[in-house]
Amino acid sequence: DQPRSRGLGDVYKRQPITMVSGPAASGKSRWAEHLAHSSGHPVVVLATGPDLPDDISWQQRLERHRQRRPSSWRTLEVGGALSPGLISLSPNELGLVDSLGTWVAAHLELEGVAWLEEVDTLLNTIQRVPSPLVLVSEETGWGVVPMTVAGGRFRDRLGALQQRLSPYCDGAWLVLQGRAINLAHLGLSVPPIEE
Repeated sequence: DQPRSRGLGDVYKRQPITMVSGPAASGKSRWAEHLAHSSGHPVVVLATGPDLPDDISWQQRLERHRQRRPSSWRTLEVGGALSPGLISLSPNELGLVDSLGTWVAAHLELEGVAWLEEVDTLLNTIQRVPSPLVLVSEETGWGVVPMTVAGGRFRDRLGALQQRLSPYCDGAWLVLQGRAINLAHLGLSVPPIEE
């Protein structure tokens, strides 16, 4: 069962949420942008990546993303402050979050309870946003065990975040080799572990 109410009674039903995930350079951001563009809503991109002005490769990647988006789209550089950015959206706008992976990376230094509180804040915020959302997320691991503690933490946190967000998502897409697969139509939810 998917959560449907944002705690505001029967008057307000939450807007659709779609998750688009895939490995690096798979086309996931392009597919998410296509979904956003097709929605008919004004689009606000919530960019969670770091600034990194001295990283030429990163700046070139950001510029490629900017160049392919319509000039009418608004961009909010939210970095790790995703929740306040989401709350600022207007009901007629669609929020395109790119990406959950860079949001997780921004909070890797948080330990235990602090990290769980950050995730809970994000989940609670997503339930209150008056706008439809498209969430871009990286797929990590895929059989490779990270060589570092930080790499393992990132992989585990991002995977757990995706699973916690999944019940709130009306649409789920996996993008591989430039092809989008509709997981909502093909997949079944993995049942929780019974204790």
